[in-house]
Amino acid sequence: MAHKDYVSRGRSANAPPPKAPVPWLRIIVTLALILAFAYFLWSIRNSAEEQPDRVQEQQAEPQEALPELPQEEWEFVETLPRQTVEVDLPEEVESDVRWLMQCGSFRNADQAEQMRAKIAFQGLESQVRPSNGKNGRWYRVILGPYERKRAAERDRHAIQKTGISTCQIWNWNLD
Repeated sequence: MAHKDYVSRGRSANAPPPKAPVPWLRIIVTLALILAFAYFLWSIRNSAEEQPDRVQEQQAEPQEALPELPQEEWEFVETLPRQTVEVDLPEEVESDVRWLMQCGSFRNADQAEQMRAKIAFQGLESQVRPSNGKNGRWYRVILGPYERKRAAERDRHAIQKTGISTCQIWNWNLD
């Protein structure tokens, strides 16, 4: 039995190509939608002119008068200037306590000067103090002395904005 290969056989030169069927259903549905849209536009063409008449009719109707707002009376406007506030503040005791802030301690003096320059960009004055210890010579970057710890805290927050978060505040004597 011989198998026939219809694909490789090809078409005959005389046969016309097959025609695609006409999609009548699509044409009818498309025409119906176009006609429906045209009717919709025709039906709303005069509706814009009718709207202002309705608004004018609504405005012509008399509205009930709103009740009059009551007069507000504020007591604190008159009584506040006559009042005083008393606050008990603890007396500040003068002491010899001074606060210093150390922001770094380096083996290399150049590193200490770099940190001092960063601190100077915040408008604060710092010092590089060399110190000798059992581990050799160190260069400390310090600020102060401060009379109050609150002032040292304020400067520490300003320095933290530059990315230096190593500052510590101590009750410290430079001697």
